[in-house]
Amino acid sequence: MATEKNWLIFISHAGTDTWVAQRIAEKIASCGANTFLDQLHIDHGEDFEERLHEALEQADELLVLITPWSLDRPYIWVEIGAAWLRKIPIITVLYGVGSESFLMQAKVPVFMKRRDFVDLNQLDEYFEQLKNRITANEPLKW
Repeated sequence: MATEKNWLIFISHAGTDTWVAQRIAEKIASCGANTFLDQLHIDHGEDFEERLHEALEQADELLVLITPWSLDRPYIWVEIGAAWLRKIPIITVLYGVGSESFLMQAKVPVFMKRRDFVDLNQLDEYFEQLKNRITANEPLKW
């Protein structure tokens, strides 16, 4: 009998986008995956960077919420870099940033510019795909 996988989706976001990130986390949980959100999973007094590192090591996917505020947050780029080095899928969700504007950003690495983006208003398609992957126990190849 096959062992059921415990999926973990790391949600990378700016602090100002916490409410939106929490709604995304709720939808991901309804698909059958666990999520990591720093505000919910790092207690006061814990080593912030160590907990981020541990969660990124365990994550099956990184969902990064790109907003006008997150583009200037260093941890967003650190988390993206960690996911890229681990070769786990990076799901880029645009909210308040158009795809053309995102592509023109000098700070956006080429590997992210070559991937599809998901507009926040089309996120239901990602949730459906995630649910299907979890049901089939087939991780996304990146």
